[in-house]
Amino acid sequence: MIFGPFWYCRFDGLIELSQWVPVRTWGRLPKLLEDVTNGVIAVSDMRKLTHLNEQGEAHMVDVGGKTVTTREATAEATISMQPETLELILSGGHKKGDVLAVARIAGIQAAKKCPDLIPLCHPLMLTKVSVEFEPQPETNSIRVFATCGLDGKTGVEMEALTAVSVAALTIYDMCKAVDKGMVIEQTRLLEKAGGKSGLWKAGDGKVAK
Repeated sequence: MIFGPFWYCRFDGLIELSQWVPVRTWGRLPKLLEDVTNGVIAVSDMRKLTHLNEQGEAHMVDVGGKTVTTREATAEATISMQPETLELILSGGHKKGDVLAVARIAGIQAAKKCPDLIPLCHPLMLTKVSVEFEPQPETNSIRVFATCGLDGKTGVEMEALTAVSVAALTIYDMCKAVDKGMVIEQTRLLEKAGGKSGLWKAGDGKVAK
């Protein structure tokens, strides 16, 4: 059945026949079904996607009624490269300058620009943004960590994820002349705290809210 620009699909055996789940594109359907089957996404959670209204339309969530709490989130990303590239970065021998120093500033700036990049994110008054790097010589990679914090009504998960993503991209940009095969991967939220749902850590089996 089609309603406006959305396909509505019935998942027999997964939810009651009277319930319809909006799917923006058919390309998302196999992964959605897989996640529901494996318990990664609960059907009740799909009905609580806060950035979609009852008509399946995107909108910014109204957080006006939420309580101000101290909120913090930490994310990570990994960028893998050739051994010579890692050595160049760590030795400070790159002709463009200190790669990690530039990447750190880029990550901090990206966190502050998050609502300009992710359309439905709220502009936030961040009180903390830290970006750190952990070289991994055994795997020829660098792990990037970012932690964002504030006292506010909505979380800072997207700010932390944006920070590590842009920091890793900056490393790629500065080193692409010597290593175009660098790979950015494993970008993920590690931990969030504050808000109604409290503490969440990657791997604890809970659904992040």
